[in-house]
Amino acid sequence: MSWKHVCNIDQIPENTLKQFEIDGISIVIANYGDGFRAFPPYCPHMEEPLAGTGLIEDGVLTCSKHLWQWNMGSCEKLGMAEKELLIYELKCDDDKILVNMEKELIYQYDEADDDDDDFFD
Repeated sequence: MSWKHVCNIDQIPENTLKQFEIDGISIVIANYGDGFRAFPPYCPHMEEPLAGTGLIEDGVLTCSKHLWQWNMGSCEKLGMAEKELLIYELKCDDDKILVNMEKELIYQYDEADDDDDDFFD
């Protein structure tokens, strides 16, 4: 395993997301109130950057672009979400957040999902 120190716990206030780059790999750390999660920086639906458009409330992460949701405690899909959120192994050691960066987690996007923003053009 390759545990990397990402940040200190107090750098991520409750109900917020922050993006970091560790050894050339971008990850997002979420503080959902009852703990922390680490995951790839984009929504598994259409590559929306979660650090900018993701919202956390009551332990639920919502991608505000298409309202896909995940329970941060159990990592289960909620609502309209059709794909799992990939999760990095994370642990807290004293005041430090460490993430297992053994390999980069990457979503496989469907070609048909290119960009629905062009639908009305």
